[in-house]
Amino acid sequence: MPIAITRPVSPKMAECELTHLARDPIDVELAASQHAEYEKALQKLGCQVIQAGAAPELPDSVFVEDCAIVMEELAILTNPGAVSRKQEVQGLVEVLGPHRPLYFILPSGTLDGGDVLVIGKQIWVGRSSRSNQEGIDQMQAIVEPFGFSVEVIEVAGCLHLKSAVTQVADDTVLLNPQWIDASIFDQFRIIETDPDEPGAANALLIDGVVIFPVEYLVTAMYLAEAGIELLLVDTSEVIKGEGGVTCCSIVF
Repeated sequence: MPIAITRPVSPKMAECELTHLARDPIDVELAASQHAEYEKALQKLGCQVIQAGAAPELPDSVFVEDCAIVMEELAILTNPGAVSRKQEVQGLVEVLGPHRPLYFILPSGTLDGGDVLVIGKQIWVGRSSRSNQEGIDQMQAIVEPFGFSVEVIEVAGCLHLKSAVTQVADDTVLLNPQWIDASIFDQFRIIETDPDEPGAANALLIDGVVIFPVEYLVTAMYLAEAGIELLLVDTSEVIKGEGGVTCCSIVF
């Protein structure tokens, strides 16, 4: 059974870090309701949902993906690039410890899980405003003994690598060609986001089904036409926080 680690919405979520988006008021009560439905979607796809402890004082804590990268062999606890988010990591140690050997990104390296895309034994990592070269180098030293290859991609115009590209099937990625060079992924079938839906490249693949935001219906149509099975969820408040459907869980 897949495990999905999640974390409750903070009552301070409206104060979350923003880099590329203008601040749009977040309805925290609605965000909590949407997050509960998101957790139900994870359960519907067979996941055992395990909630990490609430961190009401940390506005971005619902975006649990940025704090850890989990593979079959190990888990890496990150050092998030935003100073306000560094305290979020400690809450994942107890949750992940029973499941994987733990490794850590140490200062002054920074790494956000949202910048790390793992497909098989290949890892693409975004060098972004949140993930620096030292953090990437530390991650590479951790994973290479386990047979992983690492390729670095420059990220500009969006917050994280997985804002620009995610996996939607064994042989398929969804990407925004305005934010990432599609030729990097030419070994895959590529589905491009609709130009009017730049944030639509973030999708969560679980056992052949993709959890996807209902807000991006044109791109959802492209995915469906390509034979991708979708489970749509409402993520309006997460989107205001520069988040997406991968951001709110760690699935392994």
